[in-house]
Parts: sequence; structure tokens; C-alpha cells
Amino acid sequence: MEQDDRQPKGTEETPLETAAEVEAALEDLRNEIDAVDETIVGLLARRQKVVGRVVALKKRHNLPVYHPAREEDLISKRRQQSAASDLDPDFVEDLYRTIIRRSRVEQASSMARKSVRPGATVLIVGGEGRMGRYFRDCFSEAGYAVRSLDQNDWPDVDRLCGGIDLAILSVPIDRTEAIAARLGPHLPPDAVLSDMTSLKAAPLAAMTAAHAGPVVGLHPLFGPTTSTLDKQIVVAAPGRDPAACQWVLDQFVSWGAIIVTADAREHDDIMDIVQALRHFATFAFGRFLRQKGVRLSRSLEFSSPIYRLELGMVGRLFAQDTALYCEIILASPRRRALLKDYIASMNENLEMVEKGDKDRFHDEFRKIADWFGPFSDQAMRESTYLINKLIERF
Repeated sequence: MEQDDRQPKGTEETPLETAAEVEAALEDLRNEIDAVDETIVGLLARRQKVVGRVVALKKRHNLPVYHPAREEDLISKRRQQSAASDLDPDFVEDLYRTIIRRSRVEQASSMARKSVRPGATVLIVGGEGRMGRYFRDCFSEAGYAVRSLDQNDWPDVDRLCGGIDLAILSVPIDRTEAIAARLGPHLPPDAVLSDMTSLKAAPLAAMTAAHAGPVVGLHPLFGPTTSTLDKQIVVAAPGRDPAACQWVLDQFVSWGAIIVTADAREHDDIMDIVQALRHFATFAFGRFLRQKGVRLSRSLEFSSPIYRLELGMVGRLFAQDTALYCEIILASPRRRALLKDYIASMNENLEMVEKGDKDRFHDEFRKIADWFGPFSDQAMRESTYLINKLIERF
């Protein structure tokens, strides 16, 4: 049998290059990498200048920042190019989504200084609240004349409402209907009346009853800590005279927001699940952890990334305003009835747990998996992406 004289990789007794030669070669390669990096940064700066020209064009013609078809087409082309260049398409997509996101933020920041209705005046009712201040700043930066009406300003309501083009109710859910009724008689006939609450049916009915002019219900699905409206969702529930309200929606689009139009009842049905039930389930989980005295910091030492992510979402809830979430979760009898159904559904699992009924668990699991259908695969991809990002960060 012929002897194999090859040494294991990395164990050569006589190196082909001296240490000094290796270091010199590495230095040359590092210099080459530095030159490539300088070129990349230069190209990014060049790209950003072109983006600036795009922004100027969009501002002149009031075009939206977000163009999903264009973005996905760009990503597809770069993936094809990367595959042809022996690069990982996922890596290149991740890189370009970061670049595109930065581009959108830059565009949205610039568009924030563009009014789609120059010379218009906006009244924020509740303008000293956190959300009120947020939108007061947005409209002010866009060049609108902005006024604020708060609890102590009602004696001056006629002056504050005089000549306004838009009134936004940014007040607690349980006070929206009463404030709409109080404000309505003071509004100019052609002013748009809107609100920002997470319920739409009752506030919309109250606004249309109080004001004979244009009415639209709005629900921003984000909070006042949001740094940019880029790809943030705003639900619009038509009330009266949609054409007269369109400029308000166009303004949000110019800031980078995505408008989702929905009937008020459909909105409330979905928000009962998306907000009330989800937040209550999170509240209940956090409450149980506290009752059991779980050592959070110690549990994280043993945790998988998915547990850290889930626990992070629980902790996020309790880092925010209790009054806000109390209003959202317990906002209406319909929502409270849904939460009672949820608690009853949880109790249905007691017998299975007490008996350790694995067959029943498997049966229920399969039924639920079938109900989720293709979304399970999408959820797996999206959550895997988030987990990988979390690993990179922590």
C-alpha cells in the first residue's frame, strides 16, 4: 500500500513563506480591501445624491415615498446579480434592504417638510398629550399652522377653531365621543374632523353626528416614540365626503406611511384581536411570571433567542403607559366579552393538563396547524430572520 506523505492541513514542518512574508502579503490584501471599502462608501454617497434628486421630484409632484413594487423589483435584480457573481443572495438582499430602508427614511425626513395643502391650519385637540405633541410636530415641520386645544382652552374654542382646515381629536378613547359633540358646533363647515383612537365605529358615529362637514376616522398603528413614519400603518375609516378628506391621507402618505382603508366595524373587529386580545394575553403572561417569582435575569441566561424575543415583547408592554393599555384592552363591552371567551378557552385546557392527555394535545395541535395553513411557513421564515438579527445584536 502506497504511503501518504501529505501532512495534515496547517501542520507543514517547513512553511513556504516566512512570517514576515505572510504579514507583508496580508498587509497588501488589507490595503486592497480598504480601497474596495472606500469605493463602496463613495458609491453609497453617489447613490444618496441621486436619491436626493428623487426626493426633489417627489416633493414637486406630491408622490409617495414608499413604492413597494419598485423596491421588490430592485431586490430581485440584486439577488440575481449576486447569484451570478458567486455571492450569497440572502446576504445581498439583507444589505440592500438596509440601504433601501435608509433611503426611505431620508426621503420621509425631507418630505416631512412638504405640505400637500400649503397654507392650511390644523387644530390638535389634546395637543399636549404624547400623541398630540407627536402630530403637532409632524404638521408643524411640514409647514402647517398648528393650534392646540387642551382642557383649559375651551373658553377660547371659537378663536382656535376659526378658519381651520383640519381638527384632530387626540384624546382618550372614553372621552372621544363627548369631545366630538362639544367641538362640532364650533368647526367651520368645510373643515375635516378626524380622530386618532383605536376604536372607530363609535367615534366615527359621534363625529358625523356633531359635524356636518367632512369626517374621517384615523388609527395610527404606532406610538409617539416612533422616529419616522416610514412604512408605518395608518388605518383610515371613511366617514363623510372622502374626496374632501383625501388631502389628509395624502399628507400621511407623503411622510412614508401606508394607508389601509377599512370600514369602521371591520376595523374594530380586527383590532379586538390585534390589540385587545394580544395585549391582554401578554399582560396575563407577565402577571403569571410575577406571581411565580420568576428570576428574569437568570432565566435569560438559559434562554434560547426565541424566548428572549418573546420575553422582550412582554417586557415592552410593561415599559409603557398603563392608562393607554387599560383603555385599549378594556375599551368596550365587545372587547371585554372577547377576553372572557379567551379566558374560557384557556380553562378548556385544564382537563387535558390534569390528565396529561398527550393524544388530545396532538389532536388539537394538528387542527390548529391546519387552520394556520401556509402562514406557518411564513411565520417560520420571519421569526427566524428576527432571531438571527437578535443573535447578531446580543
